[in-house]
Amino acid sequence: TSICHVQENVLQRVLQLPVVSSTCESLQRKYSSTKESHPLMASVCEVYERGVQGAGALAMWGMEPVVRRLEPQCESAVAVANNLACRGLDHLEEKIPALQYPVDK
Repeated sequence: TSICHVQENVLQRVLQLPVVSSTCESLQRKYSSTKESHPLMASVCEVYERGVQGAGALAMWGMEPVVRRLEPQCESAVAVANNLACRGLDHLEEKIPALQYPVDK
């Protein structure tokens, strides 16, 4: 049986793996540190961050009508794909115990 629950998805599970979460935390600390110590880099990063947010919002606005029409089919396809991905993640977690440890271990 899969560890995934109905409201949980495979991306949430992957992000909760200690090896992934500790890597993300480390990258976030380095990114913040770089922005703080290099003013020019901070302004470039802020422009990039605003651009990514704007592009994401524009993409979602453009996709909304399509998603609304395909919602029933998408939900079932996503549920099947999520279930398969969760089973694969169960298998990986079983075969690779190191996924349960932070990067430094």
